[in-house]
Amino acid sequence: MNGARRTAISVSVAAWVATIASVASAQVKMDDVLKDALTVGDVVTIGLGPQGQRFSPISLANRETVSRIVPGWSLPLGGDNRSGSGDQPQAHVLSLSEGQPLVRDGIMYMSGSLSGVEAVDTKSGRRIWHYDHRPADRARSCCDAPNRGAALFADKIYLSTRDAKLVALNAKSGKVVWMHDIDDLKSGHAEISAPLIVPSKAHGPIVVTGMARGEFGVVGRVDARRADTGARVWSRPTIEGHLGELAGKPATMTGKLESGLPDEMWTRRGGATWLGGTYDPETKLIFVGTGAPAPSTAPPSANDRKWSRARIAIDPETGTIRWGFQTTPNEGWNYDGVNELVAFDMGGQKVAATADRNGFFYVLDRASGRFISAFPFVSRINWAKGIDKSGRPVAEPEWGGQTWVGSTGKTSIVPGPFGGKNWMPMAYSRDTKLFYVPSNEWGQAASGGRGSRINGLPASPTPVFDTHVGSLKAIDPTSGQVVWEYKDTGPLWGGVLATAGGLVVFGTAQGELKALDALTGEPLWSRKTGGSIVSSPITWVQDGEQMFAVVSSPAGSGPLAAGQVTAATTNPGQSQHPAAGPVLWTFRLPKEIPSTSN
Repeated sequence: MNGARRTAISVSVAAWVATIASVASAQVKMDDVLKDALTVGDVVTIGLGPQGQRFSPISLANRETVSRIVPGWSLPLGGDNRSGSGDQPQAHVLSLSEGQPLVRDGIMYMSGSLSGVEAVDTKSGRRIWHYDHRPADRARSCCDAPNRGAALFADKIYLSTRDAKLVALNAKSGKVVWMHDIDDLKSGHAEISAPLIVPSKAHGPIVVTGMARGEFGVVGRVDARRADTGARVWSRPTIEGHLGELAGKPATMTGKLESGLPDEMWTRRGGATWLGGTYDPETKLIFVGTGAPAPSTAPPSANDRKWSRARIAIDPETGTIRWGFQTTPNEGWNYDGVNELVAFDMGGQKVAATADRNGFFYVLDRASGRFISAFPFVSRINWAKGIDKSGRPVAEPEWGGQTWVGSTGKTSIVPGPFGGKNWMPMAYSRDTKLFYVPSNEWGQAASGGRGSRINGLPASPTPVFDTHVGSLKAIDPTSGQVVWEYKDTGPLWGGVLATAGGLVVFGTAQGELKALDALTGEPLWSRKTGGSIVSSPITWVQDGEQMFAVVSSPAGSGPLAAGQVTAATTNPGQSQHPAAGPVLWTFRLPKEIPSTSN
């Protein structure tokens, strides 16, 4: 490294350290939330900013220095038989951990598989406090019951739970400040996504939550609660024909009453918002994805079943839907439309992008929802020919009006119900102007049955290629061009991080944390963690060093253990389901290169 570059990095580090010292506070302010994408000393939102770009401005670790990254500390999550009561095994330990850590004032907060939270000293890895939320026995499970993270605001950390509650904890002590029911879990409701902190003029800071279990027959919904008390201020159903709620009174209806849906389907099912949402401070809109109608494998009808399988924009003041866009209307492929909508600017336009389960990458005007473009991002899509000028899919004639379990002579629908991209968040680099999309090249073998009226059929993915399943693609949103592709033998089921150092960081089913060159996709660095990484990495600056953190789960967890892809998710000689739970790993870039001289 030349002297000029060393000086530049030293000045940069000094400026960051000064910035961290000046903004450090016991409480997280709304400005901290809205500017999380610009700060380097903490991570207070799940998307590294409410827009969900997952881009860090830190450049200490870069193409020249990334090889110097070394392990920091690691911490087993749930391996020591501790609990909130002190004498029972931790209830939040399961095989799968899709959560992302948050960092503030030297404390890392990590939510567990079943709604527990660990507070950890970021320098030593020492536990500071632990909270166990024990879901009721009758809370239904799905997909290893993951919890995908928490939210920080003021002096609280917010956690949604599998038994359909929203909990506010004191961030310093872990004590419960308040707890409210999102809904009655006996009706099938649950919540597994991270809450979203959003400003509003009418109500002050609000905590926005979605809900899960559309497959159990519940109506999808988005709720907003006061951040200080948890009192609900508005509620917005996603299925047409349902009234919203504002300040405890009926509010605007979603769409039209009944809306012609067959068999009174409008009265009960689908459109779950199980991934949560993003927020755009410029348009002041909340963006939420909605899941399939129920039953998810119902035959197509004359109605689009709004707003299932859609991206909707919600006014945080009233809960009113300002616009909606359906990615896969009126179909039976079980392509949930919950994937995140990421706000960014493109050629002077205020736009947003989403990579759908159906295998297409969409760009929309984020103020109006107007369709701009769509491109395939996985190979051999066979359920549709493409997307027309209005944004609607052009059906493949051979499939016609059949569902993916129909008898058309084809053996597999591509992509299958797990999708070209599922929950795992993509990243957008403000430097390269590229999206980095974690995807999987697999289909779904036809099974010959239609499933129940509520639940879809079990999925058993079939790889499309003999050489790989996972595919991380760098996509140019202006043209749809795949600039580069990284192929992996196992599925990619975790999120992606992009940095100003020109790095793209992600984990694999074999438990490797990897860094690729953001411009070329060239592998630059990797470290094994054991198990499988199905979570999202973060980065921050601590004592002048760039830190990284990620959670590794036991190998073969959840959907990674499905069907023909199982062998690619385990390491040679490793037990597929070891007794230990997930492990929180940290890595760091040392400030100085260790001397090799005597």
